[in-house]
Amino acid sequence: MRPETLAIRTQTERTGEKEHSTPLFLTSSFVYDSAEDMAAAFEDDTLDVNIYSRFSNPSVDEFVKKVCLMEGAEDGIATATGMAAVFSSFMTFVSAGDHIVSASAVFGSTHAILTKYLPKWGIEYSYFDMNKPETIEGLIKKNTKLLYVETPSNPGLDIIDLKFVADICKKHNILFVVDNCFATPAVQQPIQFGADLVLHSATKFMDGQGRVLGGVVVGKKDLIKQMYLFIRNTGPSLSPFNAWVLSKSLETLYVRMDKHASNALYIAKKLEGHPALSWVKYPMLESHPHYKIAIKQMSNGGGILTFELKAGLDGGRKFLNNLTWLSMTNNLGDSRTIASHPASTTHSKLTQEERQAVGITPGLIRLSVGLEHPDDIIEEILGALK
Repeated sequence: MRPETLAIRTQTERTGEKEHSTPLFLTSSFVYDSAEDMAAAFEDDTLDVNIYSRFSNPSVDEFVKKVCLMEGAEDGIATATGMAAVFSSFMTFVSAGDHIVSASAVFGSTHAILTKYLPKWGIEYSYFDMNKPETIEGLIKKNTKLLYVETPSNPGLDIIDLKFVADICKKHNILFVVDNCFATPAVQQPIQFGADLVLHSATKFMDGQGRVLGGVVVGKKDLIKQMYLFIRNTGPSLSPFNAWVLSKSLETLYVRMDKHASNALYIAKKLEGHPALSWVKYPMLESHPHYKIAIKQMSNGGGILTFELKAGLDGGRKFLNNLTWLSMTNNLGDSRTIASHPASTTHSKLTQEERQAVGITPGLIRLSVGLEHPDDIIEEILGALK
């Protein structure tokens, strides 16, 4: 079966109730038939048995299995949030004295982990510019254990050649971890280009309606086993209810991403050349600096586009205040179109120099394009630009 079909037809084994829709296993723990079975469950970590929903749960397992099938991964583990997936990926595989190489264009909270928290445990980091991938190899040290990228990046929509980076990681025997949140497995599968681990904030396009929080990491089985033990012992597990919602949402991910992308491309083309804008950025616009890479590793451009207001920081706030029905929130990947101004919100704690280094200019607007009629969306944007 193809991934689109597997996303719909992969379900927990049907119970005696003969339900058609997948059931929700809303339980914190599980029972045993004997004291011996209970002892064996705790003695042998390899047993395929449910003990406690912090360890495993059928609803969570179904969600993870679907993502694995869609990403082409051997195994996976779910977390309570996308940031829990990021943090768990770091803490499972690096220790005091180790070094991480990361793209500088990363989500604000990921930046905080790398620059504020990991150094407290003696973990070093080096940033590279996604527009200069030739500089990556020069940053790798003897103690480098992991290389981390978002592609497309948040919010600058920078794109990097995944195979190029994977070859460097393989040469130096370091883990290659990719945040695939913006693209989703419906658009891009980093494992086929050589990534070892792929993670998502499932809160975004995977849910698609701004309802629940969740994260997931998929990849090689031996790596996921190590992450499982870290998450089992430290506790950032995904709740069964959220997993059930996310698993149902994956059934429509492919059709939603097609619509998000067609709407986004339509709007990006309409905005190009607008007198109030310095530029418009979207992966499938030929003007995007990484367009040739995008068409090689993405099936469409996804649902995010950005543009730069000539009016700068004050113009960004004024644009948001001029919107009448389009949503202002810090989330993305919703069925409803969302506008945000990163310089004054999600990346406001960065210095001006730090923001500039990752492409967050004063007038940058990030648009998470929803599923509304594209003409309604563009009319709203053009009205606000006046």
